Amino acid sequence: MIIVTGGFGFIGSNIVKTLNNKNIFDIAVVDKKKKSSFKNLKFKKFFTTKGFQEKLKSKSFLNKIEVIFHQGANSSTVGKNIHNYINNNFLFTKNLIDKSLENNIKLIYASSASVYGLKKNEFKENLLPLSPANNYGLSKALVDYYLINVLKNNNKAPIVGLRYFNVYGPNEFKKKRMASVIYNLTQQILRKNQIKLFKGSDGFKDGEQKRDFVHVQDCVDINLWFWKKKINGIFNVGTGSAVSFNQVANEVKKNLKCKNIKTKYIPIPKDIIKKYQSYTKANISKLRKVGYKKKLINYKRGIKSYLFSMNNI
Repeated sequence: MIIVTGGFGFIGSNIVKTLNNKNIFDIAVVDKKKKSSFKNLKFKKFFTTKGFQEKLKSKSFLNKIEVIFHQGANSSTVGKNIHNYINNNFLFTKNLIDKSLENNIKLIYASSASVYGLKKNEFKENLLPLSPANNYGLSKALVDYYLINVLKNNNKAPIVGLRYFNVYGPNEFKKKRMASVIYNLTQQILRKNQIKLFKGSDGFKDGEQKRDFVHVQDCVDINLWFWKKKINGIFNVGTGSAVSFNQVANEVKKNLKCKNIKTKYIPIPKDIIKKYQSYTKANISKLRKVGYKKKLINYKRGIKSYLFSMNNI
């Protein structure tokens, strides 16, 4: 049995969909509640998060699990309730790590580039100490530290942490404010015929803040690749390229045939300005070194295919 936590979420639903496309249906989806909007996903079982945690107490249930793709989390980067992040992100994942070790279950969990904080250089996995700038990043960093300590004592632990950079693609609509700038810019154009980007910050000019935008299908493919490999550790999941928001906006306008729309630059909201990552760029040499060779989707091709699927243009 394959477990996908956050199976109705952004990356989780794409994992389930890709497994279905490979004629794999022995899947158990874990999420807060069952959602009728995902009727196209095929799986055998559904558990609420609480129900799944109860099932993990059963040895017979654990013996049925081949792999856990742990994508579920409180993914808001602006939340202030630290107890919520500790319980839902750190302690939940720590329990999965412990169960995986005890029962030799492959676990692939979602970490985040937010653990690197507000640095402006290329991010490498061995960059310590981690310096998260918000509660979400802190909860992910605590998990990564826990795994690092586990691997010091057990170099065969069947556990992989994937530090996602700025993921975009189908099914991210439910993330709302936390959805990618690509999704939000598209909605701005289609609904209000306008584009708004943030004014300059941290030495970057208006709209010139840069991110490493990685397509969700690449994230899915990397998850599935690690499933079948006897590899463990923490790995960056990005393209290795930093692209400015202005470049993204121009590409979105081009694909929507709205080149004449002007861009308005607005101040960064006060609740995130001190914790805002103005620059991210993944170093993916470690991922390549362990044998992942597939070419990653560049932002131009990714935006084109994403907008086609989103708007059928």
